[in-house]
Amino acid sequence: MVEMTGQVVQAPAEATDPAQAAGTARDDLLTVGVEEEFLLVDPHTGVAVPAVDLVMEQVPAELHGQVEREFQTSQIEIGSPPGLELSSIRHSLGVLRSALAEAADRAGVRLLAIGTGPVDGPIPPVVDKPRFDKMIERFRLLVPGPGNNGMHVHVGVPDSETGVQVLNHVRPWLPVLQAVTANSPFSAGEDTGYASWRSIEWERWPSVAPTPYLLSHEHYERMIRQLISSGVMLDEGMLYWYARLSAKYPTVEIRLGDVCPSVDDAVLVAALVRGMVATAMTDIADGRPAIATDHHMLVAAHWRAAHDGLEGDGVDLTTGEVRPMWELLDELVDRLGPALERHGDLAEVTELLGALRRHGSPAARQRAVYARSGRLTDVVDDVARQTRGA
Repeated sequence: MVEMTGQVVQAPAEATDPAQAAGTARDDLLTVGVEEEFLLVDPHTGVAVPAVDLVMEQVPAELHGQVEREFQTSQIEIGSPPGLELSSIRHSLGVLRSALAEAADRAGVRLLAIGTGPVDGPIPPVVDKPRFDKMIERFRLLVPGPGNNGMHVHVGVPDSETGVQVLNHVRPWLPVLQAVTANSPFSAGEDTGYASWRSIEWERWPSVAPTPYLLSHEHYERMIRQLISSGVMLDEGMLYWYARLSAKYPTVEIRLGDVCPSVDDAVLVAALVRGMVATAMTDIADGRPAIATDHHMLVAAHWRAAHDGLEGDGVDLTTGEVRPMWELLDELVDRLGPALERHGDLAEVTELLGALRRHGSPAARQRAVYARSGRLTDVVDDVARQTRGA
C-alpha cells in the first residue's frame, strides 16, 4: 500500500490530531485520499507485461513515496495525499498519472487504468516479496489473469467505534458505487458479459466479501483474529471486505471498485464515497440506525452491479426490488446532497454525473470503442488516452 493518511478536520482550520478534530460529526469536513492500481501492457499488442521494475526505475525520485509495486509484476500503484478539496485530489491524481504514464513510456510499455487486461496473453508472475510468496504458497492458483486493478478511497473518521458504525451504514449503497466504477468488460480477448469482470475474478480470494454487520470495534477485531486463525487470511492486510477500517490510518477505506479510466471518473467516485461516509456520520449523530440488509441480498446486489454495471438494473436493498441502476444512483446522490454541499462538492458532482450520462460508464465506453472497430487494441488505445488525460 502506498503512503496514505487521513483525518477529520474541523472547518475551516485543519487539525493535526484526529481525535481533537472530531467535534460534532455533522459540522465537520472529512479528508479524502485515493489509491489507484494500473496495468502495464505492451504498447503494440496490449498484452500485459512484467515491467514494474523497469517502470519504477523511470519514476522521478520525488514521487517514490507515492508509487509502489502491486501484487503482480504487470501492476503498479499510486496514492494521493489526503485533502479537503476535490481540486487537490484532482491535481494529485493528474500529476501522478502523468508522471507514471511518462515513466512507462520511457520503459517501453503503456499504462492503463483498467480493471483487468482485455487482451489474452501469458500471466505475469507475482512480485518477489516474502508476503506474496506466502500468499501463493497458501492459496495457490487464485491469480487468474494479468492483474486485478482496483481503486481504494480513504475517508477520515474520528475513532474506530465511529468507523465501525460507518461501515454498517454504507453497506446498502456500495453496490451502486460498484456499478459506477465498472471498468473491465473484456478479458482474455473476449467480452465477458460483465461490466466488471475484475469483481468476479477478485472473488476467488476467500476473504473477499461484503462487509458484515458489526456490533462494535471489538467485534470487528475479533472477526479479524478468527478469520486469520481459520486460514482464509494470512494477516489483517488480507481483510478484503468491500469496506474496512484502515490498519494504519484513522480512515474508513472503501475498496470494491475497478480503477477508474480517467481522473474525472476517479474524482466523482472520491466525492461520492466521502458523501456516503459524511452522511453516515450525520445519521449516527442523529440516532438513525443503519438499514437492515440481508447478507444474501447484499451478495446478489453486488453480483448484479458487476454484471449489469451502470447501464443495466440493480437491486434496491431498501425494498428488494430490481430497478434501473441510474435511478438508484440518482437516489443515492439526492441522499448525499447535504453532505456534498457541506464539503463544496455538489456542483462538481452534478457536472461529472452529467458527463457520465452523456458518455456512458467506463465499461460502456470500452464496448462502444470495440463496437466501432472490432479491435481490442483500439480499446487499449482509448483507455491509455483517458488514463493520462490526453
